Amino acid sequence: MEIFGYDFFRNAFIGIVLLSLASAVIGTYIVTRRLVSISGGVTHACFGGLGLGYFLGWNPVVMATVFAVASSLGVQWMSERHRVREDSAIAVVWALGMALGTLFIFLTPGYVPELNAFLFGNVLTITKADLWSFAIFTLVLLLFFGLYFRKIVICAFDPDFATVRHLPVKFITTAMTVLIAVCIVLTIRLVGVMLLMSMLALPQMIAESFCHRFGSMMLLSVAVSLLCSIAGLMLATVIDVPCSALIVLTMTGAYVVTRLCVLCRRR
Repeated sequence: MEIFGYDFFRNAFIGIVLLSLASAVIGTYIVTRRLVSISGGVTHACFGGLGLGYFLGWNPVVMATVFAVASSLGVQWMSERHRVREDSAIAVVWALGMALGTLFIFLTPGYVPELNAFLFGNVLTITKADLWSFAIFTLVLLLFFGLYFRKIVICAFDPDFATVRHLPVKFITTAMTVLIAVCIVLTIRLVGVMLLMSMLALPQMIAESFCHRFGSMMLLSVAVSLLCSIAGLMLATVIDVPCSALIVLTMTGAYVVTRLCVLCRRR
């Protein structure tokens, strides 16, 4: 327990708790709406923002947030207004983001030291400023869910019925799209672009094995995400392996055990 005496480890622990909570809440909506593929496209589109930020000498996280919000709203706009197939729009955003990121990284003079942290994650680099941004985002997310929980559930499961009932479907969908994009950018610092999708899907897949109501699934996803993330961080201090990989492996192992338990119970 003496490792908690180090500031960087305390920052990492608090950051994991906040991001696990936010990603579990957002991930429940993503899995319910079947938006996992869109999240993957937005995740890789962020790479273009990171590259542009390094090239211009600006904050790469801010630029990645701009790219994430723009790409997610762009996919929604193309699919709704121009009847472009959603998977086709995602493919365009995915490829364009990766191409722009590669181009700007190549044009940036010198070596980009923090690039690996964004690609593969490095939770030990979380700073106090990052913690404040995580905390503010988590607070805004929880307040939004608290105010519009029933409307979010209705829009997630049956947007046509919500439209007939004159609910603010456009507002809810757009707000959730922006929140998903911001959550993706913030979570990149935890597990990186390559491993982000597991944080937004695996806890929900585990929770689906035990419950089918939105609220129960979200609460169980939060518990699973917190336990697996903290377990991955503590294991990393023992066996000296990158924390992001251990978090994903812990969640994957929990999912495999869950499925085996479900199969045994059915038999």
